[in-house]
Amino acid sequence: MRDGSSDDLSALDALAAALPQGRIIVDADVMSTYVRDQALGAPFATPLAVVRPHTELEVQQTVRVCVDFGIPIVPRGGGTGLSGGANATAGCIVLALDNLDRIKEIDVDERLAVVGPGVVNNDLRQACLEHGLWYPPDPSSAAWSHIGGNVATNAGGICCVKYGVTRDYVLALRMVTGTGELVDIGRRTAKGVAGYDLVGLMVGSEGTLGIITEVTVRLLPAPSPSRTVAGYFDSLVDAGRAVSAIATAGLTPSALELIDRQCLVAVDEWKNMGVSTEANTVLLARSDTPGQEGNQEAQAILECFERAGATWAAVSTDPEEAEALFEARRLAYPAMERLGHVMTEDVCVPKMALPEMLARIEAIAQRHDTVIANVAHAGDGNLHPMLLIRHGDTDGRTRAEAAFIDIMTEALELGGTITGEHGVGLLKKGGLAHELSEAAMSLHRAVKSAMDPFGILNPGKVV
Repeated sequence: MRDGSSDDLSALDALAAALPQGRIIVDADVMSTYVRDQALGAPFATPLAVVRPHTELEVQQTVRVCVDFGIPIVPRGGGTGLSGGANATAGCIVLALDNLDRIKEIDVDERLAVVGPGVVNNDLRQACLEHGLWYPPDPSSAAWSHIGGNVATNAGGICCVKYGVTRDYVLALRMVTGTGELVDIGRRTAKGVAGYDLVGLMVGSEGTLGIITEVTVRLLPAPSPSRTVAGYFDSLVDAGRAVSAIATAGLTPSALELIDRQCLVAVDEWKNMGVSTEANTVLLARSDTPGQEGNQEAQAILECFERAGATWAAVSTDPEEAEALFEARRLAYPAMERLGHVMTEDVCVPKMALPEMLARIEAIAQRHDTVIANVAHAGDGNLHPMLLIRHGDTDGRTRAEAAFIDIMTEALELGGTITGEHGVGLLKKGGLAHELSEAAMSLHRAVKSAMDPFGILNPGKVV
């Protein structure tokens, strides 16, 4: 509770009257586990309460009470975000949607699934695979992140270079608006242009336009077994040239990931995988094209690696070895966290600009005396530089924050964007104002005002 004011007490009483017992948390220690996501440096405050609804009706009742009392609402999924989008504001209600976690339907014939926002990404993927189907979006946090949060940030992942991001799979949504209405938007059909694309508007809106209570996603047939192509490079720039060469050749691997030496050493020190002894930068590609065509695609990717200066490259014939290399990619972030605090960037540039952007990141690291480790969904130009603030480095955060801003600036100069998949949240609001014109920002504010006329949905985020 903020200060025990009569308005706060009245609001809590109104919530208690509207919701079943056990839905409201006011214990400070318990609430502290709900007040922020994983974004280093994004501010957060103490909420009035945390509400954990079990049904759409309870979400709707919570919103209506908040409208009546003018209380901000911060929706929350798994808390795995990296932009501060789920961080609590002073006196808000944190609306934790983890109990809306039912997989309601998997329609094999129509290739779609209907789920609650609290369903964990990997749980949906596993359930679909049991029916021979596949939900492609696979953020690095897939083992913990929720579908609702994935939709709210338009999450991507390793497979998005070929299969697209969350927006490409969301067919329909149920949502509670900023006035407390429960609304269905979208459709289950393959085509549909009745009215504006409100689903597309909601995907990536970070809880600022409505609260998602149900998601209908399209599915694909389970993918064919893949071939892995690994390449070792002496420099980030050479690896970037290999990515550009693959794009120029018209190849579309099902994954194309980059890991630099900083990450490889951190993973080796933690898991003793031995990769850093052989490479400064690793590129990992996958081809899931079936049959002989897939063999040819893998060989063509290999040739691109070699022409770009790979010191070693091969098509893996050992599935366990290939999976170990991708595991090193997945372990990069937690491995770096063992060394200190990590600020994670999320810029995206045109694929042909990738070598130049990587060179600029190296220059930024030197300019600000900051360790910057690099992983990237290289196939679509989405970079995740990790800025390390070592324990005990009192000035490290100031230097890292300056480097963080420079990386966004350089990405924009190369025709890129400040965020590819993590969202704007709090950390990138300044960058958004540089990326978009004032006219475009005014359109954003107009949409926000129309869909959230009382300004209670995740205020202070994005716009």
